[in-house]
Amino acid sequence: MTAIRAAVSADIRRTEVREFASPAIPADGGLLRVELCGVCGSDWPYYLKYPKSKGPLILGHETVGTVAQLGSVAAQRFGVKEGDRVALEEYLPCGHCAYCRGGDFRLCDETDTLNRLGTVRYGSTPVGHSPSLWGGYSQYQYLHPNSVFHRVPDNLSAELATLALPLGNGVEWAYLQGKVGVGECIVIQGPGQQGLACVVAAKEAGANPIIVSGLGTPTDQRRLALAKRLGAHHTINVEQQDLLDTVSTITGGAMADVVIDCASGGPWTVVSAIQLARKGGRILIGGRKGAPVPQFDVDVLFTRFLSVKGMRGHSYQAVELGLQILASRKYPLEDMCTHTFDLEAVDEALRTVGGEGKPDAIHCSVNPWR
Repeated sequence: MTAIRAAVSADIRRTEVREFASPAIPADGGLLRVELCGVCGSDWPYYLKYPKSKGPLILGHETVGTVAQLGSVAAQRFGVKEGDRVALEEYLPCGHCAYCRGGDFRLCDETDTLNRLGTVRYGSTPVGHSPSLWGGYSQYQYLHPNSVFHRVPDNLSAELATLALPLGNGVEWAYLQGKVGVGECIVIQGPGQQGLACVVAAKEAGANPIIVSGLGTPTDQRRLALAKRLGAHHTINVEQQDLLDTVSTITGGAMADVVIDCASGGPWTVVSAIQLARKGGRILIGGRKGAPVPQFDVDVLFTRFLSVKGMRGHSYQAVELGLQILASRKYPLEDMCTHTFDLEAVDEALRTVGGEGKPDAIHCSVNPWR
């Protein structure tokens, strides 16, 4: 191995393929041969902004690959061996703070690359930070001593395996945090990859009815149809149907036990999420809105005894459960895997996820060997 090819986001909206020397592997590190890397929706804002402020970087953090090299210490620390097929989480936690010790390592300050200088995280660390190979849009990815691994079954396709983190988010939000259970009503706003992942998790948990809302665009209509195939009982086109009235009709006026806001495009869906919940309901807000929530009557939180919770990403447990669901092949999750791009087409992959590239995208991936 003389050179490693990777797609580097060199500037705003500009990616170029560069070659990097194969790094020397220390005793506590390793190297992953990337098989495929999913394109997360969070890569889009990085592409639009952070190459200018942080410096050139290799994006991509939904990585599936084979352990190619391990240092002697890393082999014991990681619990994997050369040749093992694994999925990586994006987090590189410190391992010793209260959050890490308590199992919430995704809340560790060392994973907050946006607000803390000097922190390292897969898919958001500049190439100027040695050894440069911090993202999955690359033939090889460096294995940091604090890497978080999940074993991937050999019979699970790489395309499906790249859904481990998105599906883990759905398990985290709907099941582990939302605590949706048998016979409970859940409303999921937004039929993107996170919303569809929540459908699968809710179906596994026995929720009934599962209701998914989306826009009247052709893209959302195709995604709503997929939501039905994944287990949703009802879908709502909010441009043609009144969301609150329709949910009220479906539930006989009881409204939803759990509401998950996975919608993009602004903060208004936060207000509708609160309105959709029954008394004592649980509301989970998945993802930043980029603007203040419009004014509403805060007292409704008290009078209706509502719980509102902002969501971070997946826990270790959620990703493990997600991989179990993927391996079960109970759901047509391959229908979520819509596009695969090579390294030279990473710009197009990112524009596609941002709604500016190829049509009908749900979950895209990058194959660094094509």
